[in-house]
Amino acid sequence: MKRSLLALTLLAALPFAASAADGLSYNYVQGGYTHVNSDINANGWAIDGSAAIAPNFHVFGGYNTVKADTIVLPAGSYKPKLDQWKLGVGYNHAIATNTDFVGTLAYQKAEAKLAGVNANVDGYAAEAGVRSALGSRVEGYAMAGYEDGNDFDGDFYGRLGAQVKFNQNWGLSGDVKFADNDTQWFVGPRFTW
Repeated sequence: MKRSLLALTLLAALPFAASAADGLSYNYVQGGYTHVNSDINANGWAIDGSAAIAPNFHVFGGYNTVKADTIVLPAGSYKPKLDQWKLGVGYNHAIATNTDFVGTLAYQKAEAKLAGVNANVDGYAAEAGVRSALGSRVEGYAMAGYEDGNDFDGDFYGRLGAQVKFNQNWGLSGDVKFADNDTQWFVGPRFTW
């Protein structure tokens, strides 16, 4: 039902196609530091990007890897590791001079490693929200999402982000994702073209 509602919303908006709002670009690459705070705390790095393929559509992808603090088990000490990646497509529609409605759909994969044992999870995520240029140097977004997978129950989440632009191409980007008992955040430089 939730997937059908998101798909119907995106299809209903197609006849009103327009390019991205003023001051927003869907062509960028960014990388930096990421932190996961759930049952364990983990730190690492992430890289992701987006490319416009039409005035109202873009593709995006990302990869991150984090390692947790050492866990001592009877068999020895281990440092859990989590690798995640995603690929997806997004739709953007200008709803004001400097604001876009954004909807995305992505395939996600995660691989957890602990003491030589690997666990893989495949799933998807759907998001909808707004992205806005809040002036010539700042932009922000607020998204609501739902993710589900083959080995975990579905979960709703919220995501907030912002970018401070140093010039036309370079900026500093930050993102926080809030889910049930799980907070993930990212900060790093962004190159936009």
